[in-house]
Amino acid sequence: MTSNHHQSVMFDESIEGLNVKNNGIYIDATFGRGGHTRGILDQLNQSGKVIAFDQDIGAVDYAKENFNDDRLEVIHSAFVNMTELLNKRGLIGKIDGILMDLGVSSPQLDNAQRGFSFNHDGPLDMRMDQTQGMSAAQWLTSANETEIADVLYQYGEERKSRRIASAIKRYQQDKSIDTTLQLANIIASVIKTQKNKHPATRSFQAIRIFINQELKQLSETLDQIIELLACGGRLVVISFHSIEDRIVKQFIQKHSRQKQAPKGLPVMDSEFKKTALKDLGKKFASKEELQTNKRSRSAILRTAQRTELEMEKC
Repeated sequence: MTSNHHQSVMFDESIEGLNVKNNGIYIDATFGRGGHTRGILDQLNQSGKVIAFDQDIGAVDYAKENFNDDRLEVIHSAFVNMTELLNKRGLIGKIDGILMDLGVSSPQLDNAQRGFSFNHDGPLDMRMDQTQGMSAAQWLTSANETEIADVLYQYGEERKSRRIASAIKRYQQDKSIDTTLQLANIIASVIKTQKNKHPATRSFQAIRIFINQELKQLSETLDQIIELLACGGRLVVISFHSIEDRIVKQFIQKHSRQKQAPKGLPVMDSEFKKTALKDLGKKFASKEELQTNKRSRSAILRTAQRTELEMEKC
């Protein structure tokens, strides 16, 4: 059964973090079902604009059917192509806020045909963009035991990655792994029980991240952000995975921390190199949200603001 319901994680905190100007230009890098986009649009006047990206064609189709707003443009693309697509629109350095919600949307998880969930049996796909690339089932067939173990460990921090990889390859000696429940049951045969978490959680997450190259795309996109933002523009990122959050944290720190001057050397304030970003800190979901939206349990929201570095470009 497919659902289009999606409760946006840390909705209030993310809209607040963007500090929306009513005539601003904003990017929703992961449209999903448009919860955050609608929140931004509600604060804009007629000269404001939202450009939303999503590599899931289902999300783009949903936007066309449910959003009738001249201030919104939805683009079928991964957010890693943001600079190229905004350059065509003459918007480099003119973006007042960029929101990146790195979670998988509820409709994707609930739709068994997408292959993201171990709770619904369906084809083992896991591609965000089903129009291209290799499915999870195809990858598990072509990858060797070491490659599978490495992915489970690196992207899922799964301690029993080698045993799971071995079990997968033993199973494939007799038959192929084509469905989500087949894979979930193989993993559960290795990890018998896990408190408050399905045994396949880490492995499914790891394979999804690998199939969609999520960490690589995140790093490459963050490297584009500073050039895209206007002076005073905000970056808001909601991550659900410790590795994702580490990438975001290190990016913000890199561009917001002053380099330490050697001790004992006289240095004028004007000689300090200005930083490109100001770190506005991190937040977690409220107690109220934790009670009503279990997806928010692992969410971390980080915010940064573009400073007046290189004034002639601002």
